[in-house]
Amino acid sequence: MINKIQNSKVESPQETRSPKAEGRKKPEFRGPKSESERGEGLLAADSEVGSWAGESNGHSSILRENASGAEPVAPLDERTAQFGEAIVRFAKRIPQSPVNECLISQLVGAATSVGANYCEADDSVSGKEFKQKIGTCRKESKETMFFLRLIATAEPILANEARTLWREAKELNLIFGAIWRK
Repeated sequence: MINKIQNSKVESPQETRSPKAEGRKKPEFRGPKSESERGEGLLAADSEVGSWAGESNGHSSILRENASGAEPVAPLDERTAQFGEAIVRFAKRIPQSPVNECLISQLVGAATSVGANYCEADDSVSGKEFKQKIGTCRKESKETMFFLRLIATAEPILANEARTLWREAKELNLIFGAIWRK
């Protein structure tokens, strides 16, 4: 009988785990700057996701779909910055009118805040703050999609470029949605 007692293992309160604790991520993976939450590794180089192709003058404003393995997808902070830059260049080419001025202002505000909020999320100090900022990125990218649609309606000449930028906004929205759900 003494052998049975000595061989049986008694769990201490620290070793006992609740079912909820088993479902949680380990602390080293829960931080606001973990690789999966920053969006790195979410996109494969051969995925359907577009990537920005650099132009000879250093500006990148062309979205290239079906990226080959030759050019890797930019990190999310760089991708959001390039997206904001492309929107600013696009907005400068939209003809001035009372209707367009309002749309331009809204578009530039929403598109540039995607990158700004991602920078804030990347520098967040807690998981809760990170998730809140990523949620804001998601909302701003959706708002950008909305204003690109309206600009394409108001200025049909710019519809093709607006459509290209809309696709990138959609990709960013999907990425932020996937990060937010994790």
